[in-house]
Amino acid sequence: MKCLILAAGYATRLYPLTENFPKPLLKVGDKTILDWLIDDIDTLGRVDEYVVISNHKFAEHFVAWAKEKTQKITVVDDGTSTNETRLGAVKDIQFAIETLSLDDDMLVIAGDNVLDFSLTKFISYALEKNTSCIMRYYEASEQKLHKCGVVQIDDCDRILHMEEKPAEPRSHWCCPPFYYYTKGDAKLVAKGIESGCGTDAPGSYIAWLATQVPVHAMEMPGKRYDIGNLESYEAVKKEYRGIC
Repeated sequence: MKCLILAAGYATRLYPLTENFPKPLLKVGDKTILDWLIDDIDTLGRVDEYVVISNHKFAEHFVAWAKEKTQKITVVDDGTSTNETRLGAVKDIQFAIETLSLDDDMLVIAGDNVLDFSLTKFISYALEKNTSCIMRYYEASEQKLHKCGVVQIDDCDRILHMEEKPAEPRSHWCCPPFYYYTKGDAKLVAKGIESGCGTDAPGSYIAWLATQVPVHAMEMPGKRYDIGNLESYEAVKKEYRGIC
């Protein structure tokens, strides 16, 4: 299994901290955001390579960080240098698949969130379902639902409908940026793009994929800390206590 880490954004809302430094390498406690994620995932022993998808501006920061890690980490530079020219998450995923000729099951995660639960639970869930999978959590705020992926599911967790940033949300199930693709479904990313799925938000591919094949949604067993701006970063540094 490969783990693709989406880290090609420019985090403009965290300036000046991220003006010349990538958000995923900011410290939360005694570890970087990426260290929290990778060190946890690695405990399951299912991932044999981590692929960090970076923009050109920050690629060397990730290369230097990767040299200090014991896991096999490959940094892919998508060639963009500004927020205005970014490829978007789905095109970045396809870029990594094509560049490295990836042909495996994939865990695809945002590199700028920390969790208080182990992602190994999500991997185990996906392996048991034997389908592509996402996570979901209940979001009471209608306002927040307009800004994220919203999913409808049946009694067996199968996705009935998913939409990114819906004008009229069909449920209160919100989807964090953590995804599992089966090997077969990873091969369909290019087709999804060709078929017109959105490419900026990573969940747009899953929204399209769920219309083609079964995709399941696991209820998130803990809390996600989204680091979106300076205020939230300061709050996370004070509140986060690691993985339970």
